[in-house]
Amino acid sequence: MACIEARGLRKAYKTTTALDGVDLKVEEGRILGLIGPNGAGKSTALNAILGLTPFEGELRVLGRDPWTERDKLMADVCFIADVAVLPRWMKVSQALNYVEGVHPRFDRAKAEGFLAKTSIKRASKVRELSKGMLTQLHLALVMAIDAKLLVLDEPTLGLDLIYRKQFYDTLLNDYFDRSRTIVVTTHQVEEIQDILTDLMFIDRGKIVLDTSMEALDARFTEAMVAPEQLIAARGLGPIHERQVFGRTVLLFDGVDRARLAPLGEVRTPSIADLFVAMIGGQAKGAAA
Repeated sequence: MACIEARGLRKAYKTTTALDGVDLKVEEGRILGLIGPNGAGKSTALNAILGLTPFEGELRVLGRDPWTERDKLMADVCFIADVAVLPRWMKVSQALNYVEGVHPRFDRAKAEGFLAKTSIKRASKVRELSKGMLTQLHLALVMAIDAKLLVLDEPTLGLDLIYRKQFYDTLLNDYFDRSRTIVVTTHQVEEIQDILTDLMFIDRGKIVLDTSMEALDARFTEAMVAPEQLIAARGLGPIHERQVFGRTVLLFDGVDRARLAPLGEVRTPSIADLFVAMIGGQAKGAAA
């Protein structure tokens, strides 16, 4: 059974169409990166998946309609947003007590074990924690819940490099077990490239790329060519080109690497470069 499946998913706000007939399918045990520029529809899609907004079309999450069956669905879903959601007056120990009291699948001992690896004190109040510590607290609470789906919306926004690396290392080593499903949105795409199993680009409410990472590696190729090879390379139909240190880097979709190898240095493009090539324009700032 697919963890998330949508057909013709649509959401409009007055004159703005946030989701425009989206079809998607996320199998269980996958890590999906949902990438798009600001205003592309990412947050609306997550809100629909989490049962936070009504929608048109068909959407099933873990076999349930998230809008009409949200109370049951939330027993199997966890969410980390890009903004703090814990009351600032609450102590860390009170946060543990609260989640233990309201969630039947919360493992207090596991949460304590995660927090023991940090410098967070149980007597500290939320307002006394740095943004990095607050993210660590959120992650400890969420990872201690035996959920089937974890949704992350810009989870490392505003964190320094060390905290961002620790976040994803912890996620992979202590949480992901190939039976849970993770959906993550972020503008820091380089940092999630190596953990994803699947990738979706969304732009103006439509899915413009939906692929596994294995298929992406086989489908897209970059070639850095010297000026004398540029005409021949362009003859193979690149979908994008850019300049790097006086040489031209061309991106190809579905062209055999053996045909590109004589023209220059061949490599697999990064998610960021592919994103700029496929969406371009205002997306350049988001991908950076």
